[in-house]
Amino acid sequence: MRTSFFALNVAERGLYAAQRSLDIVNHNINNVNTPGYSRQMAVQRAAQAMPVYDGTGMIGTGSEVTSISRIRDEYLDFKYWSESTASGEWEVKATQLEDIEKTFNEPSDSGFNKVLDEYFASLQELSKDPSSTAARKLVVGRGVSMAKYFNNVAVHMEKLQTDLNYTVKLKVDEVNSLGVQLKHLNEQIYSSELDGNVANDLRDQRSVIVDKLSKLANIQAEEVTVGKLPNGREDKHYVVTISGKALVDHFELTQLKVVQRENKLNVNEDVEHLYDVAWEDGNTINIRGGELKGYLDIRDGNDGQDQGNGASPLYKGVPFYIKKINDFVRKFALAVNEGIIESTDSSGTKVFTKINSGHADGYGMKKPGSTTNTTGIRFFTMVGWSSANNKYTELESNEFIGGATTVNALGNLYQKMTAKNFSMSADLTHQEMGEYNVAVSGVAGEKEDNSNLMKIMDMRHNIHLFAEGTPEDYMKSVVSSLGIDSQQAIRIFETQEVITKQIENRRSSISGVSLDEEMANLVKFQHAYNASAKMISTIGQIYDILINRLGT
Repeated sequence: MRTSFFALNVAERGLYAAQRSLDIVNHNINNVNTPGYSRQMAVQRAAQAMPVYDGTGMIGTGSEVTSISRIRDEYLDFKYWSESTASGEWEVKATQLEDIEKTFNEPSDSGFNKVLDEYFASLQELSKDPSSTAARKLVVGRGVSMAKYFNNVAVHMEKLQTDLNYTVKLKVDEVNSLGVQLKHLNEQIYSSELDGNVANDLRDQRSVIVDKLSKLANIQAEEVTVGKLPNGREDKHYVVTISGKALVDHFELTQLKVVQRENKLNVNEDVEHLYDVAWEDGNTINIRGGELKGYLDIRDGNDGQDQGNGASPLYKGVPFYIKKINDFVRKFALAVNEGIIESTDSSGTKVFTKINSGHADGYGMKKPGSTTNTTGIRFFTMVGWSSANNKYTELESNEFIGGATTVNALGNLYQKMTAKNFSMSADLTHQEMGEYNVAVSGVAGEKEDNSNLMKIMDMRHNIHLFAEGTPEDYMKSVVSSLGIDSQQAIRIFETQEVITKQIENRRSSISGVSLDEEMANLVKFQHAYNASAKMISTIGQIYDILINRLGT
């Protein structure tokens, strides 16, 4: 009798074990499309055996489900987070450098080369007929087009830097939001696991958040053992760090914040009130990867100029290209206006050398009713405060130059010129018959003389005008550098994307739910359940014979 009831208990355990496994298969199938879900399985073992009283051995007592396991490879998680960080950074750089390339719009029919060609072509036409007012108006128009080209590039660059700055703030807010979610999940997981169970689904949700966080910044995530619980189990805390400092330490959250800069780090290359990223407690942070790193590099990178505040001094970002176009307009205007070339000596000091006559050294054509030729007129000036007009506008030559007369004084004066304030002189654009002020002649009163204009035109082919060579060489160098950086970013991103996808596929092959596998398990556990049920039915028949029929 004892043996029969014992067998019923064993069969019952088999029934419950199969039922539990079927419940887990059902849960897996329902979450086949749940992002980040890890396949679960029952950890089943033989129940503790019982010794037989006659000393012939021990008899099995069936099986039992000891836990429900979450199938996960921690190494692949760590690897994925590392590669996702690099992927996020280079995806941002590839996208933003492409935007900068579109700003320069080279090669095209409206880019720099087209503008420069048209400008010098108009000078060439004027040199053929120096007294032609139509040709002079064309020169003024082409000069305005050149100024507007650089103005537009500068404005687009500033707009891009402003957008990047706002995006930095949004990404910091996103990091903080994910940090808050992690903190709450840590609390739920910890309380759920105090009784020895494992909160599998909550842990999956936490891993999904860490996946998102890894694309934003260089994070490390791990469970740290801090002691023992009263029941003897290890007391583990989940810690997520950025650059070595904890964003989430178990139940504690230290958020990031953005702080507006009081002053521009680069006076002519930065917009106002850029954000620096710091910890909420005031400590500084150095972002070393992720989308945040990408946005900071593009927003602040100035190729060697140390920005501080977690920025990237060695990367060529928006400030670098703004600086390059600022250098171009300043040196080009100095050469055209004054015939002065700017260079740098071995100590880094700027050296100004007058090599030829400039526009200011030539003479314009006499206006109708005038007895004198204008001279000292600058072809290019800048937008500034005009005392004559009592507003910001294109300056006339005397307002722009002031009292500067020496080569060094003139050279230093042009340091105030940028691509954004670069403009045609108001002497040519705002004065009546301003085209007469174009200084074509090298001799006063000779309206058919083009000697001064020819010297200005020679500047186009002067290989000493820039360290890179001629004006075209300089801009080709800038655009080529941008193209190389952009292609590099695209290549690295594509490589990282392949690596990240490969790791994701490996992780999915281990943790993901396979419907084919689950259907096979469904059949297996169904058969086990049926077999256990058949065993109970058989034992029932034995009871019936033993109790009701034996002895009748």
